[in-house]
Amino acid sequence: MTPTTAQKRARFAELHQAPGCFVMPNPFDVGSARYLASLGFPALATTSAGMAFAAGKGDGAVDRAYALSHIRDLAAATDLPLNADFEAGFARDAEGVYESARLCVGAGVAGFSIEDYTGDRTAPLFALREAVERLRAARAAINATGEKVLLTARSEAILREAGGLPEALRRLAAYAEAGADVLYAPLLKTTDEVKEVVRVAGKLPVNVLVGWPGFTRSQLEDLGVKRISTGGALASAAWGGFMRAAKDIAENGRFDAFAGLPPRKEIEAALADRG
Repeated sequence: MTPTTAQKRARFAELHQAPGCFVMPNPFDVGSARYLASLGFPALATTSAGMAFAAGKGDGAVDRAYALSHIRDLAAATDLPLNADFEAGFARDAEGVYESARLCVGAGVAGFSIEDYTGDRTAPLFALREAVERLRAARAAINATGEKVLLTARSEAILREAGGLPEALRRLAAYAEAGADVLYAPLLKTTDEVKEVVRVAGKLPVNVLVGWPGFTRSQLEDLGVKRISTGGALASAAWGGFMRAAKDIAENGRFDAFAGLPPRKEIEAALADRG
């Protein structure tokens, strides 16, 4: 029986309370979501980069209407809970974030993140007070719906080279006070950095973005991390294979990259449950 949205949300909350650490990979379209679901992952998450690439745009260049449509499609594509990379809420002020968050809940997500990146590389982070107000607006929007949707507070201080780990820790502590359910600072590279975020989080779950070279699931579990995501890496992996094959055809007139492709029936079988 297909689970209801409420059941998916309850399951997502349970994953964050259960012992251990779980991997939440990031599909970039309905097909990749269904394939990941066939592998037994307990939850999925959208990727702003993968979504944008599929739309022929750069990361951050997709508008709210497109993002909500994409999120809605992925939420309905599988029986798994879906967490949305909701960027900065597609709004400049707290009122706009409130409205965007309300719409995101309506798209069927089990959780979503709000980050503190402004989109301006010369002034990459919202001032802390403003970032907190924006996060509180998202929290208020979720609460007003009465739905059990988890709010992830995401600080871009490390990723955007805007104060690094100390600034990320300062902001995550403030975001925890503002009502975040999960804390997240992309681009943690060392065990000491992960430990510091886990320390600041206290009882709140921590999400870690994996990269290469990087951590294993068991290593992050030992460090106290609750949730692991892959960001745009799977989308980039797919694009990497496509680009190599296409370039070989264009530049060399060769089709060697087609060797070893999975049989079409194998792909179709992975999608059959929800196809």
